[in-house]
Amino acid sequence: MGGGSLSLEVISIPPNTGDAPKALIVMLHGWGANSQDLAPLSSLLNLPNYQFLFPNAPFPHSHSSTGRAWYELMNERSGEGLPESRKMLLDWLQSLEKTTNVPLSRTILSGFSQGGAMTLDIGLTLPFAGLVSMSGYLHPNLNFVGKNSFPPTLIIHGRNDEVVPLAAAINAKETLESMGVAVQYHEFNMGHEIQPPTIELFRNFVTQMIPD
Repeated sequence: MGGGSLSLEVISIPPNTGDAPKALIVMLHGWGANSQDLAPLSSLLNLPNYQFLFPNAPFPHSHSSTGRAWYELMNERSGEGLPESRKMLLDWLQSLEKTTNVPLSRTILSGFSQGGAMTLDIGLTLPFAGLVSMSGYLHPNLNFVGKNSFPPTLIIHGRNDEVVPLAAAINAKETLESMGVAVQYHEFNMGHEIQPPTIELFRNFVTQMIPD
């Protein structure tokens, strides 16, 4: 995909208290969107002491001049770019403690759609406070052999999702539970979208995982 050098541009929204962040929330956008897509959630979640980080996927989207992709989908090259995005995100996420002074144990990794899939792919390998997958799915052939400790995970999905079928969320839930992951699972009568009840669940999960 793409070609040339890859970079990870990030929108950073600091706490609106003016103080150092008490915790971090990282949000990964979906296929064809970009880092600006989820940025409005930083105010809707009403967590004034948190710093929000919205990375831009490294690859241009094949059908949108402004869209980005974590890897190719929907054609014979599906999955191309995943190893590169995985390594780039891992390196960046592991650098956050040094650049923000906030440990991963006080960081929530989250994502929507393809970003939700990347969240589960990478997040289960690192000691985050928690993971949030919205309208996401689980990559096939993930291997966590030998790992027996995972971040608590919130999975939210729409029953009427025509982009990522509900069955994908159910599969993720059952697979993660079989691995010993503490999963909170919620379905809503919605499509491939984020609605107010989703935001409320997200906020409640964050405040459970990161106490004052």
